[in-house]
Amino acid sequence: MIGLTGLLGLVLAGLLLASQVWTSWGLMPAGRQTEVEVLPGHSAGDIARLVSASGARLPAWAFRWAARLGGRERLFKPGIYRIDDRLVLRELMRRLERGEVLLTEVRLIEGMTWRQFRQTLATAQGLRSRTQALDDAALMAALGVPGLAPEGQFLPDTYIVPKGSEDLLVLSMARRAMQQRLDAVWSTRAPGLPLAARDDLLTLASLIEKETGVAGDRPLVAGVFVNRLRLGMLLQTDPSVIYGLGERFDGRLHKRDLLADGPFNTYRQAGLPPTPICMPGLAALEAAAHPRDTGALYFVARGDGSSEFSATLQAHNRAVARYILGR
Repeated sequence: MIGLTGLLGLVLAGLLLASQVWTSWGLMPAGRQTEVEVLPGHSAGDIARLVSASGARLPAWAFRWAARLGGRERLFKPGIYRIDDRLVLRELMRRLERGEVLLTEVRLIEGMTWRQFRQTLATAQGLRSRTQALDDAALMAALGVPGLAPEGQFLPDTYIVPKGSEDLLVLSMARRAMQQRLDAVWSTRAPGLPLAARDDLLTLASLIEKETGVAGDRPLVAGVFVNRLRLGMLLQTDPSVIYGLGERFDGRLHKRDLLADGPFNTYRQAGLPPTPICMPGLAALEAAAHPRDTGALYFVARGDGSSEFSATLQAHNRAVARYILGR
């Protein structure tokens, strides 16, 4: 029979082992790591089985004991967690309680079209696809805005979400961010702009976004478009024509493209196009709301990313001859 001294020794040994497991025993073998997904409603036993199945060198009883101690398991948050050889049981409990899940980053870039947005989401690592099987109408309905055309409605930015999130979450965040930014910019817009509603500002910003990537030129491009709108002149902006052509665009604009009827052909249709032509960033929104006071009615690309601005057709033709025709 084990005497009292022996029994105390066993108890102390057990406590020492538990202490080592709790504070210093790396859960994975050296150099290895894995991920475990905790779902809503998972019990301590469920998580213990997941951790064990992942290859962690952690007895299931040890996890259940730690999880149930003080009712911890009621505090565990669902999500995807990393387990590696530097993680000890105490830190795993803390991560589960705090919801320190793995994150994934999705970058949506200024000037992307809606089609490009969808392609980016479809190939993003760490997202679950809920929208891939949906057409545009069904997707916008899922976002709670049925009937709304998606182009321009999502703010380009870097979005960080828990790994394993649905792609619809990213779109919801981007949609909400655009609405907030658009509301703020519209409320501080310059007086007297020839824009009937904030949606017009969004469409104008999309033209500015596509016409130039030079920060200093954006307010000037906005000024040219605003001047033309006030005078009833055609905007004659190539990016809108290209957008209207869609997959028919072969990399070059042809005379037939500029002469063809179509809602996005601003060489034929007066005013703004019917929808935005891309997802404008904040800088383009600000430029549309605060255009530069300029006498210019024309601009042409110089070939270095910047533009040459002209107040008269004669000056514009000279700029075209110099920068486009090389004369």
